Amino acid sequence: MIELVKNEEIVYCIIIRSNYNKEGANFFTEQSDRMQIGSLNYKKGKLIEPHFHKKISRVSQKCAETIFIKKGKLKVNFYNSKNFDFLEYKILGPNDVMLINDGAHGFEVIDDVEMIEVKLGPYRSDDLVRRK
Repeated sequence: MIELVKNEEIVYCIIIRSNYNKEGANFFTEQSDRMQIGSLNYKKGKLIEPHFHKKISRVSQKCAETIFIKKGKLKVNFYNSKNFDFLEYKILGPNDVMLINDGAHGFEVIDDVEMIEVKLGPYRSDDLVRRK
């Protein structure tokens, strides 16, 4: 199952639930998005040819982050990034994956959580804008 968090037609977040299992390569972002996320499910014996990615210059004006929940439960609150008005929340559990591409967000740990976060770098803590 795939869930989107949107505000004014802007996709803030894509959530890939642990029960998503469509076969093949399935990407949920546009080729033009600054971070790509997809699900790859193949049967035994599938061969993915050796390859590498060419060097190309990429410029991003904004950070994106992907979070993988290994264990526990995390509540993710989403806010409008202009004024921090609350929009909605989602609860993530084990093996759920989330790509945050836009908007403001905050987390509340519901059950002890172990998660992996991948960000588009470089990352500097002074780049954060916090609600006042």
